[in-house]
Order: sequence, then C-alpha cells, then structure tokens
Amino acid sequence: MKKTLLTLIVVLSFAANAGAVNVNGKVQVMGRPSWAKVITVVYAEPIDGSRVQPGRFSMSQRNKTFSPTVLPVPAGSTIEFPNDDRVFHNVFSLSRPGSFDLGLYRAGASKSRLFSTPAIYRIFCNIHPQMTAVVLVLPTSYFTLTNPAGGYSLDLPPGRYRVTVWSERSTPSTAEISVAAAPVAVSDLRLDESKFVEVSHKNKFGEDYPALAYDPMIDRKSR
Repeated sequence: MKKTLLTLIVVLSFAANAGAVNVNGKVQVMGRPSWAKVITVVYAEPIDGSRVQPGRFSMSQRNKTFSPTVLPVPAGSTIEFPNDDRVFHNVFSLSRPGSFDLGLYRAGASKSRLFSTPAIYRIFCNIHPQMTAVVLVLPTSYFTLTNPAGGYSLDLPPGRYRVTVWSERSTPSTAEISVAAAPVAVSDLRLDESKFVEVSHKNKFGEDYPALAYDPMIDRKSR
C-alpha cells in the first residue's frame, strides 16, 4: 500500500508545474454506512486536452486480499500484480474494453498489465471469490483521493477542467471549473450511495465459484 501511495504522489508531482494553481473542495456522501471503508477518487480532466503522463503502479495480493482495493492510474500506465501471499493466485478481469487473464502464479511471483484505455476494470482472483478490486484508468494525470472528512486538493495548470468525483458505490458527479492565477474553491460535489447493492461475481469462465472456494480453512495450493 505504501509503495502504491508513493507512486501516486510521484505521478501527481510530474503532473504539476511551476505555474500550477491550488484547487480544493469537498465531497458530500449520502447513504454510505458508517462501517464501510470506501475509497473516493477525485480527478480533473482538461477540457481542451492535455498529454497524459503514465506511470508504474502496484496492486499486491496479500492475505487473500488485493491492496489497494481501488487504484486510480493515468491511461497508458503499467500495473504490477505481485503475489505476496503463501498461496497461488490467478488475477483476471472480464471488464471491457480490456479483459485479461494473468494465469496461475505462485507466491513471490509477479505479473504486469498495460492499461491503455480509460475505463473501470473490476479485478478478481479465479481461486478466491472474496478477492475483489477496481482499477480506475483515467484520461488525465491529475487525480487524488479524498481525506476522511471528504476534502481534496489538486495543483492544476491554468485552463478549463471537468472535475469528477467517483466511488464504486455511486454514479460519478462532475463540475466544470476554470483555473487562472488564484486558488479555486470548487462547490461541494455529492455522491449518492444509498442505492448501492453488492452483486456476487462469476469466475473467469463466467461460472459460479465452487462451494469449497468460500471455505477460508481450505488451502488450494494446487489450483
């Protein structure tokens, strides 16, 4: 997780320049249970177009969990999927436009994937149904995560932007802003997560996971 956050900071540093202006705001969320640990992403897409700065990121597999569970990256970035567990994993996604299957690989191994097209990629393990994550491939290099209070801050070069707030439990919310010389305070953006319903997923063959896959006491090293 620390490595991923450091990479995120590096990408944002590359995206900024000497003439960057601070843009800040707050996201208000409705219908999110107090116990839910939800990652909220805010990104600013230049309306007049801008070159995207890709990077290298990591989503590890540890304790039969992906870390982080939500990973925003600029389009064209490469993501490593290291297996830091003691068991085999099989990372895959059926999401369009870039479904993929990294195959079965053992503890200590790592495989990577280039994500060229902006989209939402839902990531799973073909062995462990509890392992779910999201890769959010963005058409911009300007993005950040909200803090626990919903606040966020971005440093943007002057121009016109479409600011979007996203969580996997809600439809995104957007606002258009103009950045000149003075800091910009964006009007509050709102997410309504009250209608979110968690849906079970299939394995990479489009079939239900076998019943034994849900037993945490069973170690299926040979699969």
